[in-house]
Amino acid sequence: MSELLKNIIRFIIFILFQVFILNKIPPLHQFITPYLYFLFLLWLPFRISRLSLTITGFLFGLSLDFFTKTPGLHAAACTLVAYLRPFMINILISKEDSDFNYIAPAPSSMGWSPYMVYALVLSFIHNVYLVFLEWLQFANFWYFLGKVIATTGVSFLLIMITEILFYRKQKFRTNI
Repeated sequence: MSELLKNIIRFIIFILFQVFILNKIPPLHQFITPYLYFLFLLWLPFRISRLSLTITGFLFGLSLDFFTKTPGLHAAACTLVAYLRPFMINILISKEDSDFNYIAPAPSSMGWSPYMVYALVLSFIHNVYLVFLEWLQFANFWYFLGKVIATTGVSFLLIMITEILFYRKQKFRTNI
């Protein structure tokens, strides 16, 4: 299956899973909301340009906003994650490293520790920005921080479970 078709299918599956399953779960303790949809952005290939990645992030978030009737919250958060993703990859993997020869970020291409840092940091940034845009204030800073940390923890747990259940065997770019 081509990489483009695989990513189109992932786009649809992640949006539908978030909208029809995760968004239907009642919030735990009134402030934990599970988000898994932005994993699509984390799974995109290394070689995608920053502009294409940012536009894809915006369209992906806008698609979720359409279903959840939120005016641009997810589009803004996904655009930020898509913009920051190449910086995180460059910090965690050097260009000379053999791991950069793989197609996409995954535990099998980056190793579990760098991948977990990659997923955790981008998940945290996504949730800070999303929660801040929801509230547009830091009225109760500790409640804000608790919501961000709890949501990030649940989202990170879902990301790791997804990585274990749907193991992606990576190919070298030269073998394509």
